[in-house]
Amino acid sequence: MTAVSRMHDNGMQSEQGNDLMRQVNSTAAFYRMQPVDLFTEHTICESLARADSPYMIAIEHPRAYGEIIGDLLYDKGLMNGNGRICEIGGGYGNLMKGLLSCYAESLRHVCMIDLSFNLLQRQRGLLKQWKNKISFINGDAHGIVPALSGIDLFIINEVVGDLDTWTDLDSRRLPHAVEERVARYGLTIPREELFHFNMGAVCLVEEICKSGACAFISEHSSDPIIPEGMAYLARGLSCDGFPREICLKDHSEYTIRFDHLIKTAAWWGKRVVTGALIDLVGLEKTSRMRNIFVGRMVGSDTQEIIYELLDHIREYRWMLIL
Repeated sequence: MTAVSRMHDNGMQSEQGNDLMRQVNSTAAFYRMQPVDLFTEHTICESLARADSPYMIAIEHPRAYGEIIGDLLYDKGLMNGNGRICEIGGGYGNLMKGLLSCYAESLRHVCMIDLSFNLLQRQRGLLKQWKNKISFINGDAHGIVPALSGIDLFIINEVVGDLDTWTDLDSRRLPHAVEERVARYGLTIPREELFHFNMGAVCLVEEICKSGACAFISEHSSDPIIPEGMAYLARGLSCDGFPREICLKDHSEYTIRFDHLIKTAAWWGKRVVTGALIDLVGLEKTSRMRNIFVGRMVGSDTQEIIYELLDHIREYRWMLIL
């Protein structure tokens, strides 16, 4: 949802040269320098921010997205009344608002980190009723995360696709930082065609694992999980692919190969739970949904809303690093 990083100590800056630097997609300047309008993007968090959102017509048991995430974290024992959590790139603050509305008493402290000063101010205003429990930091997560202490859980929702991505790589001529991680974690890469590599996402998972904290991550994936009973959603979707570019207003982000993040976390001795975001939010699995998607039935506002949500959310995965 919000870019949080320009790579510093992960090898990108150290092996530049103009040719290499042109291969790095960075959204840092976009989020630092421009006012950000998240409604130019279709984010799941904003679409399902409130229980009365029009998109809730597709959800079996409508609840705010932040409440859904809070339920998951609580069920996994990650909010025990004394925990400290940190959300990286919290957008307008709606995820945290939904979470705190139900689970504020289950948390000791919340830290909000964002590269965008404007978004951080929006978060501060939306979350003012919990101001005694929240701190706000304007900065680069890759620089701040290693310096934080006492964080039990990171929330990184619709953010890692904005992190720095190496683009158009050739497996025969990999940058050292990429080659090192591919070898260390046993990451699958194409042997012939050019590909993109989610360097920022992999490095952030490394830093979280080193900290000893747990993490919730969600994003567009290049290797999505199609829920049982919804095989029709795989139509036209690369389900075992490599990151692709998503062109947005004045910047691009990239889909995430979750397999790479999972292998990275496992190498560091972490346990990972993952799934389709469709299942997590409780999307209806009915013949109506299938008919709208397969037949592109958008003859009414309701059908258009459902089709738009299905087309977007089918590519999303979530994972917990435990």
